Amino acid sequence: MSLTALFKDKTVFSLEVFPPKKNSPKEAILPTLQQLQSISPDFISVTLGAGGSDHYTGTVSIADLIQNQLNIPAVAHVPGLYQTETQVLNLLDHLSEINVKNILALRGDRIPGKEPVGVFNHANELVAFVRKNRPDFSIASACYPDCHTEASGFVDDITHLKAKVDAGADHLISQLFFDNQSFYDFKEKTEIAGINVPIEAGIMPCTNKKQIERITQITGVPLPKKFSAILDRYQDSKQAMRDAGIAFAVDQIIDLVSEGVDGIHLYTMNHADIAERIWEATKSVFEAANQKKAEKASNY
Repeated sequence: MSLTALFKDKTVFSLEVFPPKKNSPKEAILPTLQQLQSISPDFISVTLGAGGSDHYTGTVSIADLIQNQLNIPAVAHVPGLYQTETQVLNLLDHLSEINVKNILALRGDRIPGKEPVGVFNHANELVAFVRKNRPDFSIASACYPDCHTEASGFVDDITHLKAKVDAGADHLISQLFFDNQSFYDFKEKTEIAGINVPIEAGIMPCTNKKQIERITQITGVPLPKKFSAILDRYQDSKQAMRDAGIAFAVDQIIDLVSEGVDGIHLYTMNHADIAERIWEATKSVFEAANQKKAEKASNY
């Protein structure tokens, strides 16, 4: 089933997890996945490192668990920067064998000291390759409400995003952001550019100071004044910072769903308990939004 079809009927709620550490068995993540199963997400995506060195013991095996043991649609990350065409096709074939037909096509992060293969230097090239060679796959791609750190500006960033959609991306998942206005401004830019695929808003609950500092350093995502005040006030109290971070994410989600967002993609960091708390606090909002959509559809 193409995940894109979900967006026609509902406000999608999805999750992201990452595989266990390299020397840990895949079963190590099973309790987390089973706990997340109670949320009944529309899909769960599984990350893959930029180097792609752990396809079969990491991402693919976890996607297999999600798809076939938990019966939740799985989305496998496929970064292209360090992959050859043959490697990508082999990965897609392996995914197809386990009935995973949904991927998140990415360029992938650069690895210091490692030279890219040179085939897929941009995500749109990977999207086009997959669309041509494995047309039965549903392809998601990434977008950046606060602008990609390597883009010269929003015009450049939106131009590259349009290229990914034109190449065959079915829907988009945004990088995390902390200011919803950034997302609304970004959405307006995509509409002007003629990008008309569903866009999920990526939300990450930040529950400790080190996590926040690391994320903002890596992504360049700015912290709004409201969140900076939370950090200043509660950073020395573990429980208070955790509760405040969850509450901030809940507030973001409620606002986004109220404004008609296509979906929410929650970056769980494998913290199933936090994901559960957020879902419990917001599920009635999703239910109400979906009821409205159903009523509107029945009137046509």
